[in-house]
Amino acid sequence: MITTETLRTLEFSRIVQLIAGFAHSDATMEEIVRLAPLTDREEIATRFARIEEIRRLGQLGISLPFATFADIRSVLAQVRPAGAVLDPRELALLMPVLLIMTSIAKQFAYRADIPRLQELACNITGFPDLLESLERSIDSEGEILDTASRLLHDLRGRKRGLVQRIRRRLEEIVRERQTAIFLQDDFITQRNGRWVIPVRMDSKGMVPGVVHDVSNSGETAFMEPLEIIGLANELENLVAEEKVEEIRILRELCRWLREEAEPLSAQFASLVAIDLLNAIARFAELVQGEVPQLGNAGLRLVAARHPLLLLQARESGRTVVPLDLDLGHTAPGMRVMVITGPNAGGKTIAIKTSGLLLLMALTGIPVPAAATSSFPLATQLLVDIGDEQSIEASLSTFSSHVNRVAGIVRKADSRTVVLLDELGTGTEPLQGAAIACAVLKELQEQGALVLATTHLTDIVGFVHQREGMVNAAMEFDRQSFTPLYKLKSGEPGQSHALEIARRYGLPDRVIDFARGLLGTIESEFHSLLGELQEQRNRQDSLLAEQERLNRELATRESHLKERLAAAERDKREALERAHREAKEIIQGARREVNAILDEARREKSRAARQKVAELEERAEKKLREFHPEEELAPDKVAVGGSVFVRSLGYDAQVVALDRARRRLRVRAGSLEIEVPLDGIAAPRGKAAKTAVQGRRQSVEEEVPTSELNLVGSRVDDALPRLEQFLNHASLAGYGEVRIVHGKGTGALMRGVRQYLDDHPLVRELREGEAYEGGSGVTVVTLR
Repeated sequence: MITTETLRTLEFSRIVQLIAGFAHSDATMEEIVRLAPLTDREEIATRFARIEEIRRLGQLGISLPFATFADIRSVLAQVRPAGAVLDPRELALLMPVLLIMTSIAKQFAYRADIPRLQELACNITGFPDLLESLERSIDSEGEILDTASRLLHDLRGRKRGLVQRIRRRLEEIVRERQTAIFLQDDFITQRNGRWVIPVRMDSKGMVPGVVHDVSNSGETAFMEPLEIIGLANELENLVAEEKVEEIRILRELCRWLREEAEPLSAQFASLVAIDLLNAIARFAELVQGEVPQLGNAGLRLVAARHPLLLLQARESGRTVVPLDLDLGHTAPGMRVMVITGPNAGGKTIAIKTSGLLLLMALTGIPVPAAATSSFPLATQLLVDIGDEQSIEASLSTFSSHVNRVAGIVRKADSRTVVLLDELGTGTEPLQGAAIACAVLKELQEQGALVLATTHLTDIVGFVHQREGMVNAAMEFDRQSFTPLYKLKSGEPGQSHALEIARRYGLPDRVIDFARGLLGTIESEFHSLLGELQEQRNRQDSLLAEQERLNRELATRESHLKERLAAAERDKREALERAHREAKEIIQGARREVNAILDEARREKSRAARQKVAELEERAEKKLREFHPEEELAPDKVAVGGSVFVRSLGYDAQVVALDRARRRLRVRAGSLEIEVPLDGIAAPRGKAAKTAVQGRRQSVEEEVPTSELNLVGSRVDDALPRLEQFLNHASLAGYGEVRIVHGKGTGALMRGVRQYLDDHPLVRELREGEAYEGGSGVTVVTLR
C-alpha cells in the first residue's frame, strides 16, 4: 500500500488538484480527491482505455456534453422516505443532471469506436419521461410553472384576472375626488397579502375600509376599501386552491422520483465516473500525457518530464529537459541505480519525477513521457526525500533519515520501489557511506527497485563493483560550470563543489586551500572521472556523426530507389507507346494489304502476291525496330543447332546450311522451310506446337485451299491463321470458302464469326448446311 505521506512528499496531491479543476460537479471533485494508485492491472488498463477514447473523440472535434451539475445524492436521500415532499428548488437541481445524462446516452448510442465508455455508460438513460415532466412543471429557478397541470393553469388564469379587476378598481378609487383628498399618496400596494391604499392617519375615518398596516412615521394608514374586500377574499380562496394544487404536483413528482431513486443513483454514479475520466483526459491534454506500458519489473522513462515543472516552465516560456532512465527493464537483473552529480544538477528532480510518474501511471493518469515508457506494477513506493528533523521528537537530520530508512528496509519486498535522496549524508562521511552501502545491499537482496542519489565517492565505488547495481550521473558542462540536467547511465558523476563555489564568488585563495586539503588521490580520482566523461562525450559525438551518416546513406538509397522506380515507369510508358505505334503500323499495313487484295482479285496476278509479301516484310522490319532482338552472327549458326525463325515466331532446328547463298533449311515440328540468314535470331526458347494445323509449308509456292480446319485451336491462335487463309483464298480467286471450327463450347465459333463480320474481304457468311457440317462449319462468301 502506498501511504498518504508518500503521496504528499511526491506532490501527487497537486496533480489531483489540477485534475479537479476540470470537474463539473462537487461530487466529481470528491471522487478526484480520493484518487490513489491501483493494484489491479486490468482496472488500470480499463481506465487508460476509457481516457484514450475520450481523447480520440476530442481529436475528432467531439467533446462530451458536460456542463456544471449539482450533487443530487442528498436530494435522493431526502426523497426516499415515504410521503416526503421536496422543495421545487431541490427538484430543479435534477434537471441539468438528467439533461446531461440524456445527451450522453444519445452521443454514445450509435458509436462503434468507444466500447469501454459504452460499457461504463450502458445504464445511463437520462429518464426522459421524468425529465419531460420536470421541465413541464418547474423552471430552472425552482418555480412551479402554469403548465404543471390544467387545474393550476386555470387557477392562475383566474387569479391573474381577479388581480387585474382589483387593481383597476383601486385605481378608480384613488382618482375619485371624494377619496383623493384623504390620501397621503396615489399609489397602490399590498400589506399582509391584502391590496391597500395610503390614507392620511387623521382622515382614516373618512374612507370606508379596513386598516391593515401603519407607516413607520405613524402618519399613513394602509387601508383596504370595503368595496374590494369581497374580491380580495375571492382572491385569497384562489391562492389557497393554487397552493393545494402545487403541493399535489410536488407530491406526485416526488412519488415518481422515489420510485426511480435507486436506478437514478446508479446512473448518477456512472455520470460522475465519466466526468472524472473526462477531467483526467483534459489534464492529460494539458501536459501532453501518454499511456505508458505496465510491466512486472523494471522502470523505463523515455522523454519524461515532471508535470508541475512542465506547466511552470510553459508559463515562463522555458523548456524542461526530458529525462531518460532505464532501471531493470532492458537488463532485468539491474535493480539499484545511484545517481551522482553537482548540487542543483537535477538529481532529486530525477527521482521525484520517477516517483510521481509511477504514481500517476498506477492511478491510470497518462504521464508526460513517451508511450514507450514502462512502469512496474508496484504495491509499495517507499521514499526518503527531504530533511524532516524534529525538535519535538529529538530527531536530528541524520536520525530522521535513519529512522525512515529503517522503516523502508523492514517493509521492502520484490514489488517495492524505493527512492532515497542524499543517501549517507548527515553524519561522518565514511560511516555514512558504509551504512548507505549496507542499505543498498539489503534492499537489492530483498528484490526492491531502488533509485538513490548521493555525493559520497565511497558509495560510487561500491556500486561500481557490485553486480546488479549501476552508477548514473547528471551531466555538467565543465566549460561553463553549469548543470545540463541530463541523466547518463553507466558512469558516476562529480559534485564539482569547488568549481561551483568559485563561480558563486568564493575567493581563489580559499578554493586553492580547499583543493590542497582534498589530497592527491581524491584529486586524481575526480580528474580521472572528468577525463572519462570527456571521452564519453567524444564517443557520443562520433556515434551521433555515424548515425547522421547512416541517415544520409538511407536517404540516398531511398532517392536511388525512387529514381529507379521512375526509370522503370518511363520504360513501361515507352514500351506502351511502342506497342501502340506498332499496332498502328499493323493496322495501316492491313489496310494496304486489303487494297492490294482488291487489286489482286481484279488482276489475279502474281505481282499482287509479291506486293503482299513485300508489305509483310516491311511491317516486320518496322516492328523489329520496337522490339530489338539479339542478333545471331552467321559463324554461330551450325547444323543441329537452334535458331529463332522470325517468319514462324518460334525456335527451329537447323538441318542444312548454305553459307554461299546465305540461306538455311530449318525444321519446326513436322514443318521444314528454307529461310534467309537475316530471317533468324538467337533462340528464345519458344518451341513449335507438336501438331501444326493448316497446310504443309515448303519453299515452293503454297497452293491455297478452300477450307480451313481450326478444330482444337484457341481463339487467339486461330484468328491469325484465319486472316492468312482469307488473304491467300482471295488472291487465289475463291468465291466461297469453308471454315471448320466445330461445335465444342461455342467460344471458337463465336470468335470466328465475330471476326468475319467486319472483315473487308468477307461479303457474307452463313452456317453450314447439314451435309456441309452444320453449325460446326461457317461458309464464307468472299468479295
